[in-house]
Amino acid sequence: MRRPWHGGFWIAFAAAVIRPLSWLLTRRRWSGQENIPGSGGVILVANHLSTVDPPLLAHYVYATGRNPRFMATSDLWEVPILRHVLAGAGQIPVHRRDPNAQEALRDAIAALWAGRALVIYPEGGITTDPDYWPRPARTGVARLALATGAPVVPVAQWGAQRIWGRERRLRLFARPEIRIHAGPPVDLARFAARAEPLLRPTVATDGEQPAGGEHGFGGEQESGGEYGSGGLAPLLREVTEAVMAGLTAELERIRGAARPAVMPRPGQEAIPPLQVAPADAAAGAAAAGTAAAGTEAGTASGTGSDAGSTARPGGGG
Repeated sequence: MRRPWHGGFWIAFAAAVIRPLSWLLTRRRWSGQENIPGSGGVILVANHLSTVDPPLLAHYVYATGRNPRFMATSDLWEVPILRHVLAGAGQIPVHRRDPNAQEALRDAIAALWAGRALVIYPEGGITTDPDYWPRPARTGVARLALATGAPVVPVAQWGAQRIWGRERRLRLFARPEIRIHAGPPVDLARFAARAEPLLRPTVATDGEQPAGGEHGFGGEQESGGEYGSGGLAPLLREVTEAVMAGLTAELERIRGAARPAVMPRPGQEAIPPLQVAPADAAAGAAAAGTAAAGTEAGTASGTGSDAGSTARPGGGG
């Protein structure tokens, strides 16, 4: 049963703005809201189509009786009035390219333990795919899921790009159909046994320094590190891919189309093929092979750090 919008002054303020605009500017085709738990910590992962899809998604989540906590770029906190709404509504700023960026993960873990509904865009931004399919995701959602044990619910959305898409043309009165569907939680049980020895507590209590480093995450290197032979990085990538597979499946359902089997790497479609004169063909091929080998080596050399807790998130709205 849906409960009315609630959650304090700033939540009520956001509701007073978003609901009338949503009703006026869109036609809603919502489904799957029963898959969002009515209480307790939950991670809602969504595909990102447009700058206007967060408030539409917020409307969908609020209609289930939950107050979503979005992980959003800290740049939004620089916008007058909006920063007060975001802070008052308990949203979580993500400081990109900042030494304290992992503070957002610690705040997100704390929110899940407190029983909040956390919304995250795993891609880290609006998709750059020409057909609006999800791009490869970052591992933040995997870190949160393994650290807390919170269920991960994929929420697919489609239609917001018809209000404001990559062509940057605002269509306020087109009244597109906004399709949003929450699928069942992604089954991550098969990763539990591998995750347990790699995790340790991350969020401190009573003002103590969190275990595992300054930001609450360990110094484990992806190549192996202090946690054992496999390291945390391969596990994070597998969990992330499982989550994105679940999200893509729900998006295919509401779009009525299958995602292409082979997706180009980010930016690859914008790079034209190298053109060489016939006399220089051999030299050009050798140079291209050397560049490709260097790129693969650079990709394989990345490292990461993380730790978590096997504590379950608490109850709450």
